Amino acid sequence: MTMLHKILTLALLSVVHSFTFTVGPVARPSLVKLASTTESSTSTDTTSKGLLKRDRYVATNRFAVRKGQAAKFEKRWATRKSRLATLDGFKYFHLMRRVKVDEDGNCVYDEGEADEEAAGNYVSFTVWNKKSDFSAWRSGEAFKEAHGGTSIGAFLSTMVNSALVLRGAPRPAFYDGLLVQSTKPDTVAETVDGWRNVDADGVNTLPTECFVACNQFFVSPENAAEFEQRWANRESKLKECEGFVAFSMMRRDASAKGHGVVPLSSGEPSYQSTTIWKDVDSFLKWKNGTAFKQAHGSGSPGKDADKSEKPKDPPKPLWNQPPEPVFYEGTLVITSEDGV
Repeated sequence: MTMLHKILTLALLSVVHSFTFTVGPVARPSLVKLASTTESSTSTDTTSKGLLKRDRYVATNRFAVRKGQAAKFEKRWATRKSRLATLDGFKYFHLMRRVKVDEDGNCVYDEGEADEEAAGNYVSFTVWNKKSDFSAWRSGEAFKEAHGGTSIGAFLSTMVNSALVLRGAPRPAFYDGLLVQSTKPDTVAETVDGWRNVDADGVNTLPTECFVACNQFFVSPENAAEFEQRWANRESKLKECEGFVAFSMMRRDASAKGHGVVPLSSGEPSYQSTTIWKDVDSFLKWKNGTAFKQAHGSGSPGKDADKSEKPKDPPKPLWNQPPEPVFYEGTLVITSEDGV
C-alpha cells in the first residue's frame, strides 16, 4: 500500500466520524486566594466529589509538525475559514508553538527530533464560557467549515495536506478550567467574519503575540480534591504583575468523547497550570520577583514574624512524579472584550 493510499484510507475513515461525533471573571482584589469567581458565585464551590466546579471549558489539540514545516502549518491556520469569535460562549483562542527558554529570555522553537519528541510542538488552545458552548460549536456547521468538512472533497483535501505537514494525527485534549483569573485586554485584535486577518507567507513563522508558561502535574484521583484545595487556598498576586494576561488550573476532562480522543493514561498529566503573559520578559520578571517567591512559599518572613518559630515543613507532594514545565509562544490571538 502506497503512502498516498494510506493517507486517503485514513481520511475516509475520519470523514465518517467528522459528521457524526459530538462532545459533550474574573475580577479580584490585588491579593487574593485563588477562589473561583464566576457569574453566579464568588466562593470556591465544589462538586459532590469535593472537586472544584469549572469556571471555563478549555479545548486543545496537540500537533506534531514535521521538521521544517512550522511556517506552512501556521499559514494553514492563518488562512483558514472560521467564525470562532462570533460564536456564543467563545472567550479566547491562540495557536502556540513549544519553545525552550534560556536565562536571558531567548526563546528557541522546540521542534523535537523523533516522533515522540515532536508530539505537542504545536497546540491550539480555545477557551469557552461553558462546556455546552463548546459542544454546540463542535456539533455545528461552524466546526465543519473550520475543518474543511463542508463536503467530502474539501475534507479529503484538508486531510491530505495535513499528512504532508504533520507526523501523525492530532491529539485532542479537553479540560475544566479552574480558578480562572484574567485581565481585561487593552486592545482586541481585529477579526474578519470571526477570524484573524494576518499576512502569512508559509516561509516565516508568525509574530509572537504572547508567552505561555505551563506546569504539568501528574495527580492520582485519590489526591485530586486535596490538590485542588491546596491551589484554591494559596495566595496570588498575579493580577498585580506587569504583563499578566490570564491564569487557569486546567483539570483534564476524562469524560470527553469524540474522534481522536483517547483515555487519559498514567503517563499524561491530569492537571496543568497555564499562565498567559504579554511576553517572555513579563514572565521572567515575575519568576525572578517576590510575587513568585511568595506564591511558592520561598519568600522572606514578614517583619512581625516570630523568629523563634521553626520554618514549617513543606506540604507533602500530591503528585506521582515531579511537575514538568512547558513553555510556548502564542500567535493568532483572538479574545473577547472582557478577556478569558
